[in-house]
Amino acid sequence: MEMKKGMLAVSKAGHDAGERYVIAAVDNNYVYLVDGRIRTLDKPKKKKKKHIQIIGRTYDLEGATDVKIKRILKED
Repeated sequence: MEMKKGMLAVSKAGHDAGERYVIAAVDNNYVYLVDGRIRTLDKPKKKKKKHIQIIGRTYDLEGATDVKIKRILKED
């Protein structure tokens, strides 16, 4: 499955394994993840694509804030 901005993902590896994130950006081999708390839109987590698993649906992040990211993760 192709990873896109706005998709929900869960970390499969690393010290944050099991944490849920929203994909903020996608690069060739990496994705940038945010959770609205520790990993904000200003400081996303850089993680290799193979270390995350896509879950849930895709959200529109146009004009998103950290509060909106937290709400998305709480509702889903």
